[in-house]
Amino acid sequence: MANVEHSGRPGDAFGGAEPGTRFRMARLGLWAVAAILAVRQLAVVLGTPSGDRLTDLETWVGPEGVLHVKGSLYDSTQFTGSPFGGLVLKPLTRAAEQALGWGWTFGTLLLVVALGLVAARALPQPLSRRTALLATPVAISLLMLSLPVRNTLWLGQTSIIPVLFVLLGCFAARGQRDGGLCVGLAAALQPALLLFAPLLWFTGRRRAALASGVTFAVCTALAWAALPHDSSTYWIHHTAGVGLGGEADALANQSLHGALLRFGLSGPLEIVLFLALAAAVAVLALRRAVRYARDGQLLLAVAITGCAVVAVSPASWQHQLLWVLLAVVGRTGRRAADRSVWPVVVVMVMTLPAKALLPNQPLFVPVRDNVVLLAALAAATVVPFLSRTAPEFARPIPTDYAEPVPARFRRVPLASGLRRVLTRPNLFLELVVMRLVYFAYQQVRLAAAGDGDGTSGRARAEHHGHQILGIERFLHVDIEHWANHTVQGIGWLRDFFDFYYESFHFVVPLTVLAVLYVRRPVDYRWARTALGFATAFALIGFWLYPLAPPRLMPGLGIIDTVHGPQNFAKPDYGTFTELTNQYAAMPSLHFGWSLWCGIVIAVVAPKWWLKALGLLHPLLTVSAIIATGNHWVLDAVGGATVVGAGFGVGYLLQGPRARTVRAVVPEKAREPVPTPAPG
Repeated sequence: MANVEHSGRPGDAFGGAEPGTRFRMARLGLWAVAAILAVRQLAVVLGTPSGDRLTDLETWVGPEGVLHVKGSLYDSTQFTGSPFGGLVLKPLTRAAEQALGWGWTFGTLLLVVALGLVAARALPQPLSRRTALLATPVAISLLMLSLPVRNTLWLGQTSIIPVLFVLLGCFAARGQRDGGLCVGLAAALQPALLLFAPLLWFTGRRRAALASGVTFAVCTALAWAALPHDSSTYWIHHTAGVGLGGEADALANQSLHGALLRFGLSGPLEIVLFLALAAAVAVLALRRAVRYARDGQLLLAVAITGCAVVAVSPASWQHQLLWVLLAVVGRTGRRAADRSVWPVVVVMVMTLPAKALLPNQPLFVPVRDNVVLLAALAAATVVPFLSRTAPEFARPIPTDYAEPVPARFRRVPLASGLRRVLTRPNLFLELVVMRLVYFAYQQVRLAAAGDGDGTSGRARAEHHGHQILGIERFLHVDIEHWANHTVQGIGWLRDFFDFYYESFHFVVPLTVLAVLYVRRPVDYRWARTALGFATAFALIGFWLYPLAPPRLMPGLGIIDTVHGPQNFAKPDYGTFTELTNQYAAMPSLHFGWSLWCGIVIAVVAPKWWLKALGLLHPLLTVSAIIATGNHWVLDAVGGATVVGAGFGVGYLLQGPRARTVRAVVPEKAREPVPTPAPG
């Protein structure tokens, strides 16, 4: 764009000294990761039977595809491309089906690699040498992992081509006419991309803007002359593709139009509201994009405009949402601790299913169903990306670290670079990562169940239960039956333990984390790390050693005081039956998490009675899990073991807990106070 500094080649930004051996190894490792991801995507697509892969491509160009039919391309609403796209694809119908599948998949992978190369070379300056050299493999890896690319490869779509054309027009074209030609071709394939023409115009590339408009008009007219009926159907009946490829209110349509339809709006009111919102988003996004383009951040400007395209397009299907991933190049946050929030959020939104980001609760359903649209709107209109002129753009406010505490062992800490941070972490990022970790915990725990509802899985878990019972009898600690029947005979005690078992498992750990986050940031990081390691070790136990709890052991006479009498062949615990692994008893995270709470409270609490109250929680928890028949005594031992391992690994990696706990000081308070002049 005119009068805007291009990023240039990475090698131009720094000297010619050769990188060190470790850096070369890291770079080769990243390229290896990118290659592995590409091979994996290729194997997944081509390893699937031909009838189940490249379904959109098969629908278009297969033996019975719409491009073979003499009627309209849009009779079946399966063809989602523009008439110009259909005109370009028609010659491909003569290719053999199998050869077309291989060629299309390899070609798409090459396009993804080209897209990563162009995006990496377009990063805004200043860039460190390491960043510039590592940007390309990282960009290709992120593209391979993203849902739009995976969806494009699986369906055999063409959505990579318009994105690549736009990037080539903005960053690789030699002249304005060539750049405008690329953008115009992209708009002919996806009409909403014509929004890039105003961006070119307002950034001084008026010849490129005119060339893009003329190219779009010529291609559209050519398609109209060759396919008049299809063009009329696409532009007039379907209003630039609305209703093609699926219902407009489907969850896959992440545009403002689709969101309004999902909220129950329809008819003229919805159309007027959509047009008003689309116009507002387009104006705001273009103003921001022009500002960042003039600031020298061309790739960010292109990403902002692309995110606006996602929002204002009548239909934005999953394979067309790649623009949101490009917005990861924007820098946000003046503190170094906040710099990773936006990239992490973008990568998670673009690589993980929405159900992994938000729980399946009515309160979160509107956000979960429109999470990609919300990310696109945020990038286009509200995220405060830093300007290159801001001093924090290249040098964010540094993080404060605690003084290292000498360890008792010579080689501790093993990871000396992981120093204890004094300031509290970003709350939003903590909540997002916590939700992601809990989702992974749920999935691994369910996967560890195997065929737990079947005969073989239940038999294995019960066999392990007999092993545990035999060990306990040998050690004379088999008190489950006695404790269970004793508590069952005392009504108030049974009700108390049932309530304690069901209510305090999550409440107390979350409360401890919240208090530490607000009052003791250093201890929060120390405790949270230990809890994460303990939970990871517990998942390994669930996977390797499925164990039936006493309440699911036939013939022992254990009473399930919480859920009532159950059919051992198919236990039913309401909604939790499908959400939890009933044979994940070893180790007991009920006791493990409660012991973690007790240790943390005993260490950090300033009052003796608070320490005693904290240690009372694991005592009551171990009594509850045994009395209700949910765990063996040795399960509690396993829970204590993983908690000890969690604290131990944290100690080995980072050393002892920091002794200096400072209150979080506002950034303004850290600025030096000017010394008054003498007299």
